[in-house]
Amino acid sequence: MSITAENLSWAIGAKPILRGVSLTVPPGQTLGLLGPNGSGKTSLLRLLAGLKRPNAGRVLLEGADITTLTRRTLARRVAFVEQHAATTADLRVVDVVKLGRFPHRSIFAGWTAADETAVQQAMARAGIAAKSTARWQTLSGGERQRTHIARALAQNPSELLLDEPTNHLDIQHQIGLLRLITSLSLTSVIALHDLNHAAMFCDRLIVMQAGQIIAAGDPASVLTEALLKDIFAVEARVETSPHHGKPHIHYLR
Repeated sequence: MSITAENLSWAIGAKPILRGVSLTVPPGQTLGLLGPNGSGKTSLLRLLAGLKRPNAGRVLLEGADITTLTRRTLARRVAFVEQHAATTADLRVVDVVKLGRFPHRSIFAGWTAADETAVQQAMARAGIAAKSTARWQTLSGGERQRTHIARALAQNPSELLLDEPTNHLDIQHQIGLLRLITSLSLTSVIALHDLNHAAMFCDRLIVMQAGQIIAAGDPASVLTEALLKDIFAVEARVETSPHHGKPHIHYLR
């Protein structure tokens, strides 16, 4: 498996945040993390990215415990786009995207044609190429988000972790981003709020509540009317879309 989490538990002081979370993501698949606010999705992503260490359990990449990997090795493999990713420096868009190339370069290496190609392709894929010379402080929230996604793509990761990546994006860029991510030959784990987007673009879903996994499986088996009522407190009807063959949720007034 590309990413495996084994019985992860993590707490802040005496407050448990994650409790016995296990999952596997096969290479090339997209896993969607769903759940109400505070369910543990962001904390789980940070553990998978190696930014936090669990109190119990472990995270494996291709069978290797990530605690045995150097920071550089991990950065070459895993890219993480946080929900509120920010920078205080007033850099140009292209300079932020170039940060994604650092794990692949030695201290004394110059900027190469391969680096430049990776950066230009990443900006084009994220739909931010037209803003390449714009300063960070002039960007909208959506443009900043697409810049951070371009930085992650420039990293050429094997695993891509994203926390609410469609926040601040208009509907065109929401759909475009999810279509892009699922078209890439990499493994991705995405925390999402939009359940219909999750159903359309994810191979498998995990639903979390209070730091535990409540349901896991393909979208059709997970997104049931009973689960939507119990976990998300909404009345809805779920049908198979005639347009894409995936579940589509109709919320009731």
